[in-house]
Amino acid sequence: MIQKLANSMFLGNSILNYLIVVLMVFTGFLGIKIIEYVIFKRLRKWAEKTAATFDDFIIEIIKKIGVPLAYFGVFYLGMNVLTLNPLLRKIINIVATSILTLTAVRFGIALISYGFEVYLSKKEKNEALKRSIDGILVVVKVVIWGLAIVFFLDNLGFKISAVIAGLGIGGVAVALAAQAVLGDLFSYFAILFDHPFEIGDFIITGDYLGTVEHIGVKTTRIRSLSGEQLIFSNTDLTNSRVRNYKRMEQRRVVFKLGVTYQTTSEKAKAIPGIIKDIIKNVKDTVFDRAHFFSYGDFALIFEIVYYVEGSDYNKYMDIQQKINFAIKERFETEGIEFAYPTQTLYITKAST
Repeated sequence: MIQKLANSMFLGNSILNYLIVVLMVFTGFLGIKIIEYVIFKRLRKWAEKTAATFDDFIIEIIKKIGVPLAYFGVFYLGMNVLTLNPLLRKIINIVATSILTLTAVRFGIALISYGFEVYLSKKEKNEALKRSIDGILVVVKVVIWGLAIVFFLDNLGFKISAVIAGLGIGGVAVALAAQAVLGDLFSYFAILFDHPFEIGDFIITGDYLGTVEHIGVKTTRIRSLSGEQLIFSNTDLTNSRVRNYKRMEQRRVVFKLGVTYQTTSEKAKAIPGIIKDIIKNVKDTVFDRAHFFSYGDFALIFEIVYYVEGSDYNKYMDIQQKINFAIKERFETEGIEFAYPTQTLYITKAST
């Protein structure tokens, strides 16, 4: 009786085949559940002991993507044991293709997102950079989904080669028409990943200078010292020589001063030492040299070189002002006079 019931047919398959499929699916689901509970528990403990984040990422991917795919794989293998109606078989294959495509898309996006997260974690906290990365991620997702849809339609039997060829020709036409825009877009990626400058940096390019306010997909905006906003295309900036003063660790300062020719040799020889003492007593400065440079038209010229620690221009001007005041006070004490343009007229009385 049991054997007769097992061999009885229903929708093209014996009852025994249905029981085998149910047993296969149940066993497979149970095995996945055991692996998920036992193995994953140990993997999580192991991952917690490591400083790297890649193992945590892999475990999370397997849990969110791998496990659901494994459940469907067991179900799909069970369905292949049965003799199914062609239409039903086709529907199952379409569902399988869509699930595989969706899984590949999710994995690709998750992998790229993790790469961006690792990249951001190595940088200082920068909201502008994070927004830029989010914008790039949106573009990447659109591209991945586009490729996934093409793959899915191709597997369904649609003739997409002509469509792709048309898109290729149209893409060339669009690229030629939007060459400048694409150039600025690639320059934007170069600025984003190469970091020649960032928002808040004070830069000089050509005759223009100012603080970077915004780095966009096509343009970069700079606030000049006089207040107006300067707008550059990204290509202009990547093709130009840019001086970034924000990253200057030391500012080299060179200045000259002149004393009168009436200054005695003893006092002239003392001037480099006087200036050296003054600069060395000013905070955040490094003295380099002070020399009697040349004989000027109306003065003995001394050249002084020192360094200011840091890139802040206001700080440099405060230090230079302090040095100038100290030099003036010391010269007044020592009786050394600064030179200024003078003319001496010699008149001789002609003999008669």
